[in-house]
Amino acid sequence: MLLYLNGAFVGFLVLANILAVKLFALNEWLVLPAAVIVYVFTFPITDTIAEVYGKEAARQTVVAGFVTQICALIFIYTAIQLPSAAFFSSQESFETVFSAGFRVTLASLVSYFVSQNLDITIFHKLKARHGDSKLWVRNNASTMVSQLVDTTLFITIAFYGTMPLSALLLMIVTQYVFKWFAAAVDTPIVYLLVRLCRRGQHDKQVAAVQST
Repeated sequence: MLLYLNGAFVGFLVLANILAVKLFALNEWLVLPAAVIVYVFTFPITDTIAEVYGKEAARQTVVAGFVTQICALIFIYTAIQLPSAAFFSSQESFETVFSAGFRVTLASLVSYFVSQNLDITIFHKLKARHGDSKLWVRNNASTMVSQLVDTTLFITIAFYGTMPLSALLLMIVTQYVFKWFAAAVDTPIVYLLVRLCRRGQHDKQVAAVQST
């Protein structure tokens, strides 16, 4: 189960970086990067890994995501620099989109590394205090605090100078509110994933005993 969680986490992370170039508005004040529709699904994954497999496994997942983003940054830059085929007429559009993606990925690297490590630290401090009980407290508290840091760093690095300061602040507030809501809503998903992972661990232990 851990392998599938890691794969989903890294996949969602890369997809979020690609989609983050697009900004969408639900109304005149709710403006969000399209990345949020994917990125919020990483929250229950990291909390599940931290809860079931421990702090070290969670940090390894964070490192895997960090390395993947660095690779994406290198590949994007390389693709932009490659000479275009004579019949390829979209080089300018390609550079426009993926140059923005380059900055977004850089912003994601910084905000991701800081916020994810903060999330794991808070999660395990609360777990040390509560034991296996009150999963909902550490799930929500760690995500809500770390995502305030993540949102502020990401929006500032990715979009500063490309829009008015008022719009930048509005994006930070609205995206954080969206993430705050998503963190609260995903609590049942975390409980479900934790149950499935623990059941998988139990089945493996039973199978190992029966095979000896």
